[in-house]
Amino acid sequence: MNPHVYVTYRHIVAALVMFPFAYFLERKMRPKMTVTLFLEIFVLSLLGVSLTLNMYFASLRYTSPTFVASMVNIIASITFIIAVLLRLEVVDFLHPRGGAKVLGTLLSLGGVMTMTLYKGPVIRNLWDHPLVQIHGKTPNPIHEDWLKGSILTVLSCITWSIWYIMQALTLRRYPAQLSLATWMCFVGAAQSAVFTVIMQHKPSAWAIGFNIDLWSTIYGGVVVSGLIIFIQLWCNEKKGPVFVTMFNPLSTILVAILAYFVFGEKLHLGSIIGALTVIIGLYLLLWGKESDQKIHSHINNIKTTIPEHL
Repeated sequence: MNPHVYVTYRHIVAALVMFPFAYFLERKMRPKMTVTLFLEIFVLSLLGVSLTLNMYFASLRYTSPTFVASMVNIIASITFIIAVLLRLEVVDFLHPRGGAKVLGTLLSLGGVMTMTLYKGPVIRNLWDHPLVQIHGKTPNPIHEDWLKGSILTVLSCITWSIWYIMQALTLRRYPAQLSLATWMCFVGAAQSAVFTVIMQHKPSAWAIGFNIDLWSTIYGGVVVSGLIIFIQLWCNEKKGPVFVTMFNPLSTILVAILAYFVFGEKLHLGSIIGALTVIIGLYLLLWGKESDQKIHSHINNIKTTIPEHL
């Protein structure tokens, strides 16, 4: 299935499913839409839906699911760096928590560089019979071009990180998470459709049958683009953009396991070393971030107990 068509259909499904919930559940708390706010949502949709996901899914054609899922772990480090530059995050270099944040960020970046520049020997496949086979052969739609795929993946991670940061800023002016997620899916689907028409001139590419293409589109729309975006917006408002991106390493582990057993994908030593380094770095960053929040919460509690005249 054409990846650009998939992105378009997936977000149309997500928008249609979320619209009634957003309309009825948030009609009393939804801010009035203005031109400025709509332009902000337009940019948010471009960064989080059409531009990012089109690059992300295109990169799957040139690399592998495990590689792309591993590279996504760089999002937390990039988000942290941008948040520090915008003063949304504070780094105290004299405290262990500040050192943990910096060390975690450097380890994560080092792990990603390892996965990108060093493939290493293939790990011996202990599972000889993949679960998914087509006419007795393992499906292999990937045409390897690691340089092109790596560039697309890194660019998608950068735009994704900016999207998380922008979410936190937009939620201050538009705190209705369901409505915001619905708007992003509607606008993102329209943007992706325009891009797809330019890139793909064959009408047959838009055809979809009663098969895995349909079920993947429905699952991606309802669960990934609908439910998960709403949950991320809610968590972003509660904990901030850096916290939301901390849990990407779980997807890396799950994707590697599924790709190994389901498709018989080969695992390279460089990918394993890089992924482990990224995970260690990210959870160092998470520890520093959580310690920061506890200290700030304690300071705020002390401030609220001190009388104003003092």
